[in-house]
Amino acid sequence: MKDICAVSTPLAEGGISVIRISGENAISIGAKVFKPLSCKSVENMAGYTCAYGKIVDKNGREVDDGVLTVFRAPKSYTGENVCEISCHGGIYVTKKVLRLCIEQGAELAQRGEFTKRAFLNGKLSLTQAEGVMETISAQGEYALNSANLTKEGRLFRLISDMSRKFVTILGELAAWVDYPEEDLPEISEDNLRESLKNALAGLDKIIADHDSGMILKNGVDTVIAGKPNVGKSTLMNMLLGYDRSIVTNVAGTTRDVIEESAKLGELILKLSDTAGIHETDDEVEKIGVDIAKKKLKNAMLVIEVFDISRELDEEDLELLEYVKKLGKKVIIVLNKSDLENVVERSLLEKYSDYVIEISAKLDEGREELQKATEKLLGIGGYDADSTIFANERQIACAERARKYLAMALESLDMGETLDAVTVMIDNGANALLELTGEKATEAVVDEVFSKFCVGK
Repeated sequence: MKDICAVSTPLAEGGISVIRISGENAISIGAKVFKPLSCKSVENMAGYTCAYGKIVDKNGREVDDGVLTVFRAPKSYTGENVCEISCHGGIYVTKKVLRLCIEQGAELAQRGEFTKRAFLNGKLSLTQAEGVMETISAQGEYALNSANLTKEGRLFRLISDMSRKFVTILGELAAWVDYPEEDLPEISEDNLRESLKNALAGLDKIIADHDSGMILKNGVDTVIAGKPNVGKSTLMNMLLGYDRSIVTNVAGTTRDVIEESAKLGELILKLSDTAGIHETDDEVEKIGVDIAKKKLKNAMLVIEVFDISRELDEEDLELLEYVKKLGKKVIIVLNKSDLENVVERSLLEKYSDYVIEISAKLDEGREELQKATEKLLGIGGYDADSTIFANERQIACAERARKYLAMALESLDMGETLDAVTVMIDNGANALLELTGEKATEAVVDEVFSKFCVGK
């Protein structure tokens, strides 16, 4: 297998950069570009040791000074010989060191190739490898805890236990069917039924948590909508914690869509502060209103903002009806709670079960908005020590396994032959083995690692 190298830290100016080399000849390649000051050669270094020294080109000219760490096979991340060179974190010097490694025989690594080698060399299961990427991309505590559980093998063990039971059952069924003349004990239908029910319960839990997991991992496309000058931009600034949208007393200040991400508890809201939705003769403002309506159609969550000090008018009601027809999840915010309330709240409650009062200007009501959002989206109350949020590939396998195992249970309950039940269990077990990666095709493996960053 070829030797590979890549920059494993972000390619941007910083304190240090790390260039990783992996493969049979990784240590000898490291020895050609790095001259340690504490020993004769990199090739003499033991695994899990570091040395300070000089990074040199093929002519022996110093390029930089730094630290090299050696990991010897099989006790490395990839299971191969690995060298990691830490140099100063300038973009030019980082690329220069990488080029030196390539000149000495290493090839540039593809996306996720280091972790893919860890999988192929038995250091990680496929689900654990996916947990690595989920750890990197986690944006909140729940997502990070789930990623860590997956990375340490919790999901693999859960699904693997299921699949092993069914592989054992399939062996017993096959022996009983193929060798009727042998005095083999008949398969207990009660035990088989119990195994199917237990597996279905476990899969149901994983599937049920999926939607919430995707929200926590990926964030929620959220549109802040309302008439001009009701406080949409002030609300966005409050959620962000800094002034991103221009706020004035002039109606129609926001004419385009302003997009940013804000953290609300464990949720990431992908906010769009839109132009005030209303009738206007201003051509530029009209374009902004049209864009706002398009954003509403694509949003998962809509925060409709109203001025608590102004009675609802026809344009307010039109907005409420428009969003209702779109069938979106809606939170209604009565802004400017520091002013006198003249809004008929009961009218708004017809359009959403979540009507809250805030003062975005005074930064009041954030906690109420968070609780309403979490409740509306079904987020919260998870046991961080046990909840795993499966990704799209894993959930597709889980749903396929569930379908076949449910059909097996139904066939069993209807009194069909064990041959028919066996076919369904076999299909279900294959889906479980694909989920863990124990029976994944090369195309599936390639697709998983194509989502990784280069250098990991």
